[in-house]
Amino acid sequence: MKKIGIAITDPEDWTARALINAAKEKGFSPLVLDLRKADVRIGSGVSEPATLFKEGEIMLSDLDALIVRDVGAGAFEGVSFRFDILRELEAEGIPVINPPEAIQNAANKYHASYLLARAGLPVPETIAVQSLDAALKAISEFEDAVIKPVFGYKGKDIVRVKNREVQFSDRKTGPLPVEETLEKLLEERGMLYIQEFIENPGRDIRAFVVGGTAVGAIYRKAAAGSWVNNLSQGGSSDRCVLTDEQREIAERASLAIGTTFAGIDIIEGPEDPVEKRDENCKGQSSGKKPGPRILEVNGTPSGKGIFDAWSINPADYIVEHIQNIL
Repeated sequence: MKKIGIAITDPEDWTARALINAAKEKGFSPLVLDLRKADVRIGSGVSEPATLFKEGEIMLSDLDALIVRDVGAGAFEGVSFRFDILRELEAEGIPVINPPEAIQNAANKYHASYLLARAGLPVPETIAVQSLDAALKAISEFEDAVIKPVFGYKGKDIVRVKNREVQFSDRKTGPLPVEETLEKLLEERGMLYIQEFIENPGRDIRAFVVGGTAVGAIYRKAAAGSWVNNLSQGGSSDRCVLTDEQREIAERASLAIGTTFAGIDIIEGPEDPVEKRDENCKGQSSGKKPGPRILEVNGTPSGKGIFDAWSINPADYIVEHIQNIL
């Protein structure tokens, strides 16, 4: 029986449990592991393998494949070490899904935007700066802008500046002057990743892509009074049937980032006052809308939202993809 390692940090995570169950159902032996507990011994390789990878009693080099749900957060050197392990296992010929380079590409919003734009895919206008003067110039150019942490997640720590009025994604922080906000963020982050805010009908789209094919999609609708659509920030989900254009850019985005499976976040643009969109993401008209834009790519996405909306289990597709390549 072939052994699939499933790297997780939260045993109660829905997607982790779905991957374990899917592996069992498809005849694999799933080995649950936490990369934060992994040890590596490097030797001369004369009388034993040059490198021994272990997590508890599990020899990582004995795996037939490894699915990465989560590598775990923490100090830079610890996280970097865990990605080194993934790269080295990949070099040993073990399929790692998603590949470590793809996870890092997706996690770095700035570099992901570069890769997407380089592939000719539509993204919001983006300016990356390292000084207050340049940040103020970008804010002035956009008039309505969003400042995101490059390595942020779950819609946290996002700042919107509209007509020099600062709004925080958590809706708990009081207003601050623009200059003071930008200075504080620059001090914390060392650079600012600034995007134009795309007017939208109060929702975005999360498309789940596996093996180059979009297997399902949902709307993520912002909570009342919010402009952040993430489910973790109080948003709600609903079914979405992708248009041909949305499906194409989602699948191309996954390819551009290098992911085997991914959550692709797409913003539709503003509602047309003449031609309303139907519930299936359709109804695009020309002239007034910029068309769909890719907001970001998630290289370790949750499958729960799409399962709740459609009863589509992305874990089944992920494990089936592994079956096909082994």
